[in-house]
Amino acid sequence: MSELSEQTSASKLEHFPITFFAMIMGMTGLTLAWEKAVSVFSAPPIISHVLLTLTACLFLIIVLIYLLKIMLKTRAVLGEFNHPIKLSFFPAFSISLILLSVATLEISKTLSLFVWASGSALHLLFTVYVLNQWIHHPKFQIAHITPAWFIPVVGNILVPIAGVEHGYSEVSWFFFSIGLVYWIILKTLVLNRMIFHDPLSGKMLPTLFILIAPPAVGFISYLKLNGELDSFARVLFYSAMFLILLLLSQLPRFARIKFFMSWWAYSFPLAASAIAAQVMYTTLEQPFFYYLAMILIGLASAVISLLLFRTLLAVIRNEICQPE
Repeated sequence: MSELSEQTSASKLEHFPITFFAMIMGMTGLTLAWEKAVSVFSAPPIISHVLLTLTACLFLIIVLIYLLKIMLKTRAVLGEFNHPIKLSFFPAFSISLILLSVATLEISKTLSLFVWASGSALHLLFTVYVLNQWIHHPKFQIAHITPAWFIPVVGNILVPIAGVEHGYSEVSWFFFSIGLVYWIILKTLVLNRMIFHDPLSGKMLPTLFILIAPPAVGFISYLKLNGELDSFARVLFYSAMFLILLLLSQLPRFARIKFFMSWWAYSFPLAASAIAAQVMYTTLEQPFFYYLAMILIGLASAVISLLLFRTLLAVIRNEICQPE
C-alpha cells in the first residue's frame, strides 16, 4: 500500500504542469484590482490583504512543488521546456514575480524593488531564450501558435508598472518597447493561424482571453511612462474593451469546454481590464467608466472564484497532474 502511494505521488509530481503559474498571474491581478478599488470604490483594504496573503502562499507552494519536480523529475521538466506550447508558460513564473512586486509596493519598497529586479531580469532571459528557440529550431509548426505565445515576449509590458515607481524610467521604456512591438507581430501570427488554419482545440480555446491582456496592461504601463491620457493610450484601452466584448459574445462556446488548467487564461486578462477601467475612471472621472470598472472587477472576482473552486475540485478528483 505504501509503495502504491509513493508511485502515485511520484506520478503526480511528474505531471505537475508549469501552467500552475498562470494561477498566480490571475490571483495577483485580482489582488491589484482590489488594491486599486480601495481608492476608487472605497473598498475595504482587508480584501486585497487577504488576496495578497493567499496569492503569496499559493506562489510559494507551487514554487516548492516545481523545485521538487526539477530535482526528482528532471526529464519531465526538460520535456515541458522543450515542448512547443508549454515552453511559453515558463515565463509565467517571472511575470508572477513582476506582478508581486507591484502588489508589495505599499508594504515594502525594498522588497518590491528586489522582486521587481529579479522578475524583470529573469523575464528578459526568458524572452531572449524563447525568441532564439522560435528563430532557430525547426520543430515549431503553425498549429503550435496560440495566444499563450504572448506570455514570454509581451509580458515585458508589465515591467514599467513597478519600474517607474522605483525610478527606472529608461529601463521601463526598454521593456515596454519589446512587449509592444512584438505584441503586434505575434498578434498577426496568431490571427493568421486562427483564420487560415485549423481552429484552436477545446483545451487551448481559453487562451483566446490572453488577447485582452497586452492592450489592457499596455494602457496601464503607458500611462505610468507617459503621465497623461493621450490618443495612443485611448487606442490601447478601447482595443482591450472591444476584445472583451468580442470574447464575451462567444460565451456559449466557452461554457461547453471541459475543465483544464488552461481555464486560468481567463483570469489575468479580466483582472487587468478591471484595473484599466479603474485607471480610466480616475483619469476622466466619467460615470460610464465607474460602472464599467465595477462590472469588470465583479466579473473578474466571480470568474477567479469559480476557477479556484474548480481547480480544488479537480485536485480532489485527480483530474489534473495526469498524463496527457
